[in-house]
Order: sequence, then structure tokens, then C-alpha cells
Amino acid sequence: MKIRFYFMMGALIAVLFASCKKDNYDAPEADFTGRIVYKGEPISVQYGQVNFELWQSGFGNYAALNVNVSQDGTYSAKLFNGNYKLVFSPNQGPFLWKKNAAGKQDTIAVNINGNKTMDIEVMPYYMIRGATLTAAAGKVNAFCKLEKIITNADAKDIENVSLYINKTQFVDGSNNIAAQQISGAAIADLNNLNMSVTIPGITPTQNYVFARIGVKIAGVDDLIFTPVSKISF
Repeated sequence: MKIRFYFMMGALIAVLFASCKKDNYDAPEADFTGRIVYKGEPISVQYGQVNFELWQSGFGNYAALNVNVSQDGTYSAKLFNGNYKLVFSPNQGPFLWKKNAAGKQDTIAVNINGNKTMDIEVMPYYMIRGATLTAAAGKVNAFCKLEKIITNADAKDIENVSLYINKTQFVDGSNNIAAQQISGAAIADLNNLNMSVTIPGITPTQNYVFARIGVKIAGVDDLIFTPVSKISF
């Protein structure tokens, strides 16, 4: 009986050891970082709304790893060394992604062998230029110009332009305490946009807000933004 008991215990330990060994894979250690840019200038977006895909073959299931783009246009991912294909899905971001000869979303080859930093060039529909955000008399005032980048058959109109303010550094259409919006039809001059929003009461009291301008392009879900500005008042 004792021999049988020890045999069963040994078999159980062997199974547990094999199971632990199977699950004890090394974690990815390479840092893949960079920015989404247009001619070297970061593209600011809404946090958690824009991502790109990394595909790696040769490991069983061929599935995408989604990499989120932060609101300042930066990204970061932990990866295993290897060869990847990078692509933006259609309708991701306030920009166009290059297409291949078949008219489908093209891919970029990315080799990871240790830490890698890489800026990803995109083609935005518009860029926000010369933005200024200031506080006076209990309001945040904003000025900017809009440059239309895509002017061919892929060009799109502006749906609206908004000024957002918030208590925290996460500022967008879903995260704000006040906003003002100008419809695209009401924009007479792309080189002269002015907006103003009253700063509401804040609890607990603070003498600053975070602000930025966002541009909604017709038919495009994701807005392009100015960088977040901390405005004292």
C-alpha cells in the first residue's frame, strides 16, 4: 500500500512539475516605442481610441497584437524578438494609411531584436497650426489655424472644431467639464478660428485646468487634437 501511495505521489509531482515547466515561458523583454507623426510632428489623438496592429507568424495562432496610441501620439509595447508586420486597420485615426497595389491597407516590416524606437509616418486629413490657449476673466480662450493636408479625391470636410477643458490631463469629447464647438459650416476662414469657454466651479478647488482643441473630420470617427495645455487662472 505504501509503495502504491508513494508511486501516486511521485506521479502527481511529476505532472505538476511538467505543468509548471510548460507555463514557465519567458516574458517579452523588448521595448518597442515611438510616435505617430506627420513630417516628424506627433499626431495627438483621444486616449484609448486609436491603435495599430502587429502581426507575427510562426507561433501557432496568427493573431494581431493591438498597440494603443496615447493622447500625445506616443506608443509603447513589450514584445518578443522577431519579425512583425505593422498595419493600421481601415478608419483608425484621423489620418490615411498607405495602401498597397491591391488597394488594401499596406504593412510595414518591423524587426525586433532588443529595444527599438520608431516613428510611424501617417497622412492626416488636417493639421492644427499656431494654436494658443490662454485664460482670462474666468474663461479659457483659444485660437488656431487649420491646414488641409489631403486635397485629392480622398479629401474630407470638417464636421466641427471644439475647445475642451478638464480638471485632469485627459481631455477630449468624453472627458471634459466644459466645451465649445464650432460647426464646419460656420467656419468662414481656416486661418482664423476663435473659441472661448467659461471655467465652471471645480471641487475640490484648483486654480488650473487642462485644455486642448479637437477637430472632427466628416466621416472619420477619431479627432485630431492639439497637445494638452495646462492653463492657470
